[in-house]
Amino acid sequence: MIIVFTGNGKGKTTAALGQAMRALGQAKRVMMIQFIKGPWICGEDKFLKKFQIPPSQFQIFKMGKGFVKILGDSLPLSIHQKAAQKGLRLAEEAIKNQKYDLIILDEINVAVKLGLIKAGQVLKILKINPPEKDIILTGREAPKSFIRKADLVTEMKEIKHPFQKGKPAVLAREF
Repeated sequence: MIIVFTGNGKGKTTAALGQAMRALGQAKRVMMIQFIKGPWICGEDKFLKKFQIPPSQFQIFKMGKGFVKILGDSLPLSIHQKAAQKGLRLAEEAIKNQKYDLIILDEINVAVKLGLIKAGQVLKILKINPPEKDIILTGREAPKSFIRKADLVTEMKEIKHPFQKGKPAVLAREF
């Protein structure tokens, strides 16, 4: 199954991680490739370590170089593009092999929107996905082609958020 979590509301990555937890509970193996998040340690990393979830069950690959064109990013776009291409190659390898049952492509929609990778490249690797493997694509502004290809699409809609009142992101809530 191909699943898309998109929209401007909070909860896309959180929903994907919830699906990962459900898969782990059923003895499935999970891989998450993060296309935007940089090398910093976030809640999901701490969770895996704290609860001693082995890499053979759940592994996170941080392929991004951090936020693109915001929050002080000074890297050339080409560096972000190379990192995203590397992440896409990793995703293709994972889809082809039998090591993982669920593959989460975190913020891949944003990587496409920012021009780091092309939607066609993603669709090409989705075509080789065997029916027994689930793939989740997260991020705002999912391309229409992803929505058409997906079996399940959920749009998170922001109705109210502390950011609207100028409150910054909070540890354990947003990251």
